[in-house]
Parts: sequence; structure tokens; C-alpha cells
Amino acid sequence: MDKKRLEYYKKKLVTRREELMRGIARTQQEGREADEDSTVDLADKAANSYTKEFLFGQTHNDRSLLQLVEEALSRMKDDSFGECVSCHEELQQKRLEAVPWTRYCLACQEKKEEGLL
Repeated sequence: MDKKRLEYYKKKLVTRREELMRGIARTQQEGREADEDSTVDLADKAANSYTKEFLFGQTHNDRSLLQLVEEALSRMKDDSFGECVSCHEELQQKRLEAVPWTRYCLACQEKKEEGLL
């Protein structure tokens, strides 16, 4: 992959990483604020519990995506970015444009989702 295109994807990944980190920090703060609400009403406690569970799930998803973004940036450093980690074929530009943190080509991604990889 040429340097110009690599730099383009690096910029996209770094921007996404920053967005995720801000989102995780905001979600954690909202979770802490839900804990501070000392309501005694049972319905309010249930709503707070649901809110905390929702925020926990959101943070988990964001952290998983953040890990994939970090791995993609790491692959850039060792010159393996843009190739499938399974079959080592070059990833399609359209796939990288849509999901720059992807690890697999379309064929290997389908195999992985089917449990064959």
C-alpha cells in the first residue's frame, strides 16, 4: 500500500480512536452519575439500574471496537495493514474504506462468522 493511502487510513483510525475514547469516558461518567442518585422510589431504582446496564453494554462495545482500532494501528507499524490476517491476501479498498479496522477479507470474514475459521 502506498504511503499516501496508508496515511489516509491512519488519520481515519486515529480520529475514530479519539471518538471512542471520548465516548467511553462520557459513558463512564454517566454511569457514575447514575450511582450517585440516591432515590428511594423502587421505580426510579429500576430505571437507574437499567440505565447503568445499558451504559455498561455500550462501554463494552466501544472498548471492543477501540481494541480493533488499536490493533489496526499496530498492523500499520509492522507493515501488515491492508492484508487479511488469515489468508494474507490484500484487502479490497472498498472494505477498508467502510471498515478500516477490519482484520479479514470478505471471504474469511464470512468463514469466521460461520465458525469455520
